[in-house]
Amino acid sequence: MSGNGSISQEGNGKVSRVIRMGTRKSQLARIQTDSVAGRLKELYPDIHLEIVAMSTIGDKILDTALSKIGEKSLFTKELENALERNEVDIVVHSLKDLPTSLPPGFTIGAILQRENPHDAVVLHPKNAGLTLDSLPEKSVIGTSSLRRAAQLKKRFPQLEFENIRGNLNTRLKKLDEKDDYSAIILAAAGLKRMGWDSRISQILGPEDCMYAVGQGALAVEVRAQDKDILEMVSVLCHPDTVLQCISERAFLKQLEGGCSVPVAVHTEVKGSMLYLTGAVYSLDGADCLKDTMQTVVEIDNKVESAQECVHVGVTANSVSSSALEAAEKLGMDLANALLNKGAKDILTTARKLNDAR
Repeated sequence: MSGNGSISQEGNGKVSRVIRMGTRKSQLARIQTDSVAGRLKELYPDIHLEIVAMSTIGDKILDTALSKIGEKSLFTKELENALERNEVDIVVHSLKDLPTSLPPGFTIGAILQRENPHDAVVLHPKNAGLTLDSLPEKSVIGTSSLRRAAQLKKRFPQLEFENIRGNLNTRLKKLDEKDDYSAIILAAAGLKRMGWDSRISQILGPEDCMYAVGQGALAVEVRAQDKDILEMVSVLCHPDTVLQCISERAFLKQLEGGCSVPVAVHTEVKGSMLYLTGAVYSLDGADCLKDTMQTVVEIDNKVESAQECVHVGVTANSVSSSALEAAEKLGMDLANALLNKGAKDILTTARKLNDAR
C-alpha cells in the first residue's frame, strides 16, 4: 500500500503501514473509533492503527444550544483540519454530525451498519417505570435538539421541553444528580454503544418522534485522493445503511436544512424497495409537512467500479451506482414534494425564530 500513512519497518524485515485515526476525545467518540479500528484490524491484520484524539468546538462550548452556535461543522472541523494537514488518515464520525456538503478534497469512504436510529427516553430514577404518556403534567424533559422538541411538543402537549447540553456522560449526570429534569431524550444508538441499554425506558417510534438524518450510523471520512485508503475502508460499507443515509442526506440537502431547523426522517429497505418518510416542523411542532415516497434499489453484487461517483459526500464503491443514484433521487424528489407544499416557509420561519432567541 502506498499513500500518506507512515511506513514502519518491523524486526522481521516486513514493512507495515501505520494508519492514523482521528477522533473526538469524548468517551462515546472513542468507543465508536475503537469499534471501527477493531473491524479494520480483523480485515487487515498487518496494519498498524494509531488513534489520535482531539477536542472540537462543540466539545468546548457547553453552555450554548447547538442550534445557536450556528457553525455547521461543530464536531468535525478540527478533525478535518488534521485530515487536511495529513496528521491523520481516517476520521470516524457520527454521520449525523457531518454536513451534507463536505469540504473539497474529503469524502465519506464508508458508512457502517446502522445501530438503532430511534430516540430513547431516559427517566430520572424517581420516575422509574413511567413513560412520556404517564409522567405528571408539566414534567420538564431535557433535549438539545429542535427536531426532537418540535415533534414531542406536538405529541405530548402536557409536557415541557427545555434545552440540555453536554456529551452523553454530562447529560446523564445532569439528569440523575439534579431535579431539573423528569427525563431526557437521547439517541438510542449512543446509549447502546456505551453499554447503557439499561437506562433506556422507552424507544420512541416514528409515530412519536422521527429521527435525525444519518442518526445511528458511523461514517469514515478520508481524503478523496487517497485511493488505497478509500479502497481499504470501502469494505466496511453496509449497503442498506448506505442507501438509507444517502436518501436522507439528499433530502436534507435539497431542503437546505441544518442543525438550526427541525427536519426528521424515517427510512426502511424492504426487499428491493427503499422507503423514505421525511418531515419539516415549525419550532413549536404546530406546523408540519410530512410525506413518504419509495423507489426500487436493486442491490446487485456486480458493482460497476469503472467510474467513481460521489453522492451527497459519500463514495460507496462497493454499492451499485444505479442503486446509489436511485436513493439520492428519492431524497431530492421527496424534498421537492414538501417544498412544493410550502416547506420553505416553515423552515424560513423556524430559522428566523431560532436566530432571534
